[in-house]
Amino acid sequence: MDLKIKNKKALVTGSTAGIGYAIAKALANEGAEVIVNGRTIERVNNAVEKLRNETGNKNISGIAADFSIKLQIDRLIAELPEVDILINNVGIFEPKEFNAIPDEDWFRFFEVNVLSGVRLAKAYFDKMIAKNWGRIIFISSESALQIPEEMIHYGMTKTAQISIARGLAELTKGTKVTVNAVLPGPTLSEGVGTFVKDLAAQKKLTTQEMEQEFFKTARPTSILQRFIDPDEIASTVAYIASDLAIATNGAAIRADGGLVKSPF
Repeated sequence: MDLKIKNKKALVTGSTAGIGYAIAKALANEGAEVIVNGRTIERVNNAVEKLRNETGNKNISGIAADFSIKLQIDRLIAELPEVDILINNVGIFEPKEFNAIPDEDWFRFFEVNVLSGVRLAKAYFDKMIAKNWGRIIFISSESALQIPEEMIHYGMTKTAQISIARGLAELTKGTKVTVNAVLPGPTLSEGVGTFVKDLAAQKKLTTQEMEQEFFKTARPTSILQRFIDPDEIASTVAYIASDLAIATNGAAIRADGGLVKSPF
């Protein structure tokens, strides 16, 4: 299927690995001009080279920026003043008991997971409206709907992303600009893979046994009953970013493996 985004300029934040990398690859395979982002220039350059080799698309570049530092976001925007597709994927997570979460962590999670996307949307949204074409997608999480008790601060940021996406969508009436949120379920990203391996080592289990235990005890409502592959999330995001998805706007699209027990 031709998603009709060839030569569209797409920025994917947090895209040197995991879901972000998979999204960048999916968009590159559709012929988009892709800008990769990560915190270090080494990881960015490695991802750019790998993407070019895997997709055959040479129109891939990268910008290093740490989204916990506003000055670095400002520098990125100055270097990249306009995009057609903005994928707000960058995010941090950390399991921690509620009473052990200091105020600083609440602010840090909000800064990276929420304000980074807000700042970029503010930079690009009006230009998309002026061109009468654009896509802004927040990569939220099923944790926005089923707040995990071990990561309440993380869940809070994911819920906020849905609210912002819906509010921004209201400002696109009568245009070909859309703003949506995509809600992945538990996905085998780089961070999650490390988390599972560490848990398995602690419990003296194989990673496969740990995965089975995780879905049996921590995420029993999952219909898929396994970690989602990042490419399986990326295919959904690529469609929402496409010229074919104009009728999807202001939506929270679940790609959660059936984890959320609701038909809505």
